[in-house]
Amino acid sequence: MKIVSQNTAFGGMQGVFAHDSKACNAEMTFAVYVPPQAVSEARPVLWYLSGLTCTHANVMEKGEYRRMASELGLIIVCPDTSPRGADVPDEPTNWQMGKGAGFYLDATEKPWTEHYQMYTYITEELPALVGEQFRIDPSRQGIFGHSMGGHGAMTIALKNPDRFKSCSAFAPIVAPSSADWSVGAFEKYLGSDKAAWREYDACALVEDGARFPEFLIDQGKSDSFLENGLRPWLFEEAVKATGIGLTFRMHERYDHSYYFISTFMDDHLTWHAERLG
Repeated sequence: MKIVSQNTAFGGMQGVFAHDSKACNAEMTFAVYVPPQAVSEARPVLWYLSGLTCTHANVMEKGEYRRMASELGLIIVCPDTSPRGADVPDEPTNWQMGKGAGFYLDATEKPWTEHYQMYTYITEELPALVGEQFRIDPSRQGIFGHSMGGHGAMTIALKNPDRFKSCSAFAPIVAPSSADWSVGAFEKYLGSDKAAWREYDACALVEDGARFPEFLIDQGKSDSFLENGLRPWLFEEAVKATGIGLTFRMHERYDHSYYFISTFMDDHLTWHAERLG
């Protein structure tokens, strides 16, 4: 692991780091905020997954999480959204595919399979590295994200309920198997057999028996992607009569941007902290 940058913020450290990833067969960059409490004791860790076209930097620069993370003593880890590099396949004119659009899945189709193993990277490789390098408490982990990252957070939580104690999302893609802006990517990454897609679809996972205690979802009513891409009401319908708790909040006038995310960031961090202890 190499240090890209380190800066002091709210008594803690905001760092950016890079390492050679075996899962993604590329150098991967990620950000970590370490609160001042982590100097002397292991602290809960929150994994934040970003959306389409983003890197680790979007939430780091615009998410406004450090003040509350410092107050609550939360370590925040912000991975990149895909592998990158000259040898990594891409579709430069398609923002819904390739670099910046890893969808937090393990690709099975060529040419994507050699690098696009984001599920393994997020659930296995990066946690192992972070656990070695930072004073985290592995028994107190939460996960959240935005848009494509909300999709990733929810599916990862549903598939790993023993690891994560909390999950929330800003404007998540809850049913990517049928959403306009993800169907094309799923077919290229995973092939034409839609049964394989269900492993990375929050609504389908719930329908197939996956369970997680509860979710928090915030959604802006003025989000231009609401009707065709996000459709959070589908997840609200999917969890009925399952025992899964859901706090689903719709907000007038808010869009898909980080103005929306930063407005409700404190709410999400507090919500996670209450559940992580």
